[in-house]
Amino acid sequence: MEKIKVGVIGTGHLGKLHTKMFALIEECKLIGVYDKDSTQAESVAKEFNCKLFNTIDELLNEVDAVSIAAITSAHHEIGKYCLEKGVHIFIEKPITVTIEEAEDLVKTATEKRLNLQVGHIERFNPALLALEKYNIEPKFIQTDRLAQFNPRGTDVAVVLDLMIHDIDIILSLVKSEVAKVDASGVAVVSDTIDIANARIEFENGAIANVTASRISQKKMRKMRIFQKDNYISLDFTTGVSEVFRLVPANEQVDSAHINYGEIGIGDRKKKVIYEQPEQIEVNALMYELRLFILSIQNNEKPIVSGEDGLRALKVARMIIEKIEDSIKKVL
Repeated sequence: MEKIKVGVIGTGHLGKLHTKMFALIEECKLIGVYDKDSTQAESVAKEFNCKLFNTIDELLNEVDAVSIAAITSAHHEIGKYCLEKGVHIFIEKPITVTIEEAEDLVKTATEKRLNLQVGHIERFNPALLALEKYNIEPKFIQTDRLAQFNPRGTDVAVVLDLMIHDIDIILSLVKSEVAKVDASGVAVVSDTIDIANARIEFENGAIANVTASRISQKKMRKMRIFQKDNYISLDFTTGVSEVFRLVPANEQVDSAHINYGEIGIGDRKKKVIYEQPEQIEVNALMYELRLFILSIQNNEKPIVSGEDGLRALKVARMIIEKIEDSIKKVL
């Protein structure tokens, strides 16, 4: 099968990583990079032995697909332009700043029959991938995503910078429409919201309590899922998942599982089993970028589609609006 010719727009921290990954992915051919900062772009082009383009048009004329790793405020303008030129796009999260911009990108990609994948990289975290064999039907989800301060990313609220990762995962697991959102948050070291907490209620009765901060002393990226007869813990930093299950007392289980004893009486007696699913060794960034390339080759819809990115953005925007309303009431 013919290799997909790919380029990278934006050669900052993420753009450089994208360039490195594309240089290693067998199914594509890295053509080159573009950035308004030509010095930075030249450095990346030299390091990964690809072409430096002076304009976006020159790049788009030579590629089938691009990765857009520019600042969020530029996502819509660049993404729209690439799609209009007939080029598939991978766009870092969040998909855009506004819902209207995201809707426009999704509409354009659909009309042009082009692939649009959003970089919600935590979908490809080993901790989450390890749960593919389990039936996930959450009743309650608790997430904590805490990071030390880094000026990169402060052009948007922490809800769009960090929390949106968990929003996307939660929406992919719960598979129900959002019924209600409550949220609070504050700006501490930037002009946008730096710490936020949200309670998301779904029409099927599931609830998610989501916390994100970019001013924490220690890093944390954890999710806990509670459902019927199951408690699941995910650590996105280590890539490790842990599962506690209630199974019938007479059920035979793998000898590697830990039996914590029995609860209940009579026919309702069950035993508590602990297991740690096998950790999948995968580079999440390379995996998601390779799947983007494969989706183009196979003419398939990306796993994390533009619609997914739009759905996560809508919930994020609901959270931000709730926080801004609560701040106005205080003032």
